[in-house]
Amino acid sequence: MDTNSTDTAPRFGRVLTAMVTPFHENGEVNYEVAEKFASHLVDNGTDTVVVCGTTGESPSLSWDEEYELFKVVKQAVSDRAKVLAGTGSNSTIEAIEATRKADRLQLDGSLQVVPYYNKPPQAGLYGHFKAIAQAVPDLPIMLYNIPGRTSCNLRPETAVELSDISNIVAIKEASGNLDQVSQICRLSPSDFEVYSGDDSLTLPMLSVGAVGVVSVASHLVGNPLQQMIRAFEVGKVKEASALHLQLFPLFKTLFSVTSPVPLKAALELQGWAVGSCRLPLCEASMELREQVKATLMQMSLLDIGK
Repeated sequence: MDTNSTDTAPRFGRVLTAMVTPFHENGEVNYEVAEKFASHLVDNGTDTVVVCGTTGESPSLSWDEEYELFKVVKQAVSDRAKVLAGTGSNSTIEAIEATRKADRLQLDGSLQVVPYYNKPPQAGLYGHFKAIAQAVPDLPIMLYNIPGRTSCNLRPETAVELSDISNIVAIKEASGNLDQVSQICRLSPSDFEVYSGDDSLTLPMLSVGAVGVVSVASHLVGNPLQQMIRAFEVGKVKEASALHLQLFPLFKTLFSVTSPVPLKAALELQGWAVGSCRLPLCEASMELREQVKATLMQMSLLDIGK
C-alpha cells in the first residue's frame, strides 16, 4: 500500500458503514427512517453504505425486507455513495438467488459472509464463494470473515486463492488476527483490498496493508474515522494514533454487548427513531443505556439535555 498518496481511493472508499436496520414499535422495518438515515451517513463521512450486514440484523430479516431495503437505500444515496448488499447465506443456492436479485438493482457490490453453523471445510468455502461469483460475474464481491459469529474461519490461503477470481475484489476481515491479515495482504494481488471489520483494529490493520474499515462506530463518528485513515495514508502516524485513542472508548462501548444493541441505544439517545433490535436480540438494559450515554457525553456526541 502506498502510504504517501491519497490520489487513488479504494474501490469502496475508506469508511464503509454497516448500517442498522430501523424498526417501528410493532417490529416492522421502518423504511422511511432507513432512507433518511442512509442519507445522513453519507453526509457524515460514509463512502459506502453496507445494507443488511450483521449490524443490520440480517439473520432476522426476510429476503423481501432486505430487497426493499436495498432499493430504499440505493434511492436515498443516489450517486453520492456506493451501496453494498449483504446477500450472503449458509446456503449457497439461497446466496446465489439473493445476490442475483440484488444485482438487478445495479448496486455497487455484494458482501458475502462465510457460511455459518454448517462449518464447511476450506474446499467447501472456496466452492461456495466461487459459485456465487460465477453467478454474478459483473458484480464486485467482498468476502466477510467473522469467525466469532460463524464458528468458521476463512483461512488466508483460501482468501488468497479466491482473490484470483476477477470479481472477488475485497475482504472484510473480522477475525481479530493481525497475523492472518498480514498474510492476506502479503500474498493477495495488489488490487485486492482488505478492510477491517473491527473498529478498534482499524489503525493496526492499516499498518499491515488494509485500506479502510467496515464500521459500526461510523454511525456516530464517520468524519473522525475518515480523518484518522487519511492521516495514516500521508504518514501522519502520530495524528492517526491520537485519533484512534480518542475514539477507542466509543469502540469498546459499542461492543460491550452484542452489536448492534449498544449502537441502537446510542442512536436513540441522539434522537434517531431506529427502534430496538428484533428478537432474539433485545433492547439495551438501563445499565447499558447509562454506560452508552456516559460515553457519548464524554466524547461530546450527545446534547446535555438528552
